[in-house]
Amino acid sequence: MIATITLNPSVDQHITVNGLKVEEANRWVRLRRYPGGKGIDVSRAIHEMRGVSIAYGFIGGTNGRVVEILLDEEGVLFNFTPVKQETRINFIINDTKNRQQTRIDAPGPHITRRELERFTKKMRQIRPSPDMLAIGGSIPPGIQVGVYYGVINQAREFGVRTILDSAGESLKRGLQAKPYLIKPNVSETEEILGRELTTEEAIIEAALELVATGIEIVVISRGEDGIIAATGKCLIKAVPPSVKVRSTVGAGDCTIAGLALKLAYGEPLRDACQLAVAMGTATVLTRGTELCHRQDVEDLLPQIKIWEMPVKGRSKAFPADNLAN
Repeated sequence: MIATITLNPSVDQHITVNGLKVEEANRWVRLRRYPGGKGIDVSRAIHEMRGVSIAYGFIGGTNGRVVEILLDEEGVLFNFTPVKQETRINFIINDTKNRQQTRIDAPGPHITRRELERFTKKMRQIRPSPDMLAIGGSIPPGIQVGVYYGVINQAREFGVRTILDSAGESLKRGLQAKPYLIKPNVSETEEILGRELTTEEAIIEAALELVATGIEIVVISRGEDGIIAATGKCLIKAVPPSVKVRSTVGAGDCTIAGLALKLAYGEPLRDACQLAVAMGTATVLTRGTELCHRQDVEDLLPQIKIWEMPVKGRSKAFPADNLAN
């Protein structure tokens, strides 16, 4: 079983308009609601692929009940810690006329010390321990930026491997706890290391540099160019076919889900990367904040190109003739 943590869930309201006019009344064409948050998205994607996952985190008020109802309708398991304040609502406005998308994200409820203690106690009492724990997303008010550092160390005490997918200071602090796997994009990796990564060779070196800090697997996502994954022994590049992009929302979370689905049960990193890229690519085929569909993933899987080479004695970039499938 794969567990996920979303400290700052949301109700994502996706509003479609045909020509957004500032300082005028606008009428929406379509309104859809989704349970939001990185960890929740990972659990939803795992469930779509017929895996088993349970979502943990904080939930509050009427909005929180909406998140639970939406997850229950999908059949996604959850065990949230209730809080006094309301779960946040995010608004995603999709303008079909101008082909523009605007996000308005709320900060989230203030989490009290007692609420955090109840959550921590619940996580310590998970039985049996999950095969993997995926942590991600923003941190709500009231919780220190170093919270992921503590969660990763606590999971390690129980022998649980962690995947961390965050950004900014919470990512930097979480890295100090040496999670099992991280999946920053190129710009996030540049922020971590303090330098630009303008070539494939530079991205490879960055991934290996982060592995050298004690992180077992580093996966750097590159949008339509796929991912580059590194361990102390091997490097893998996975590239998707060219597809029509409808929305990139949730693609990174589905990529994480693909990695977790394979690695949690001891399958090869190459297979994990192939599934991850297929799931991420399938997500961009959907509209709004909708995630990947299993049939799309299965159709894309054989189209993912995989390169693999050892770290020792490697060349600077992946040779064109080293396809692994």
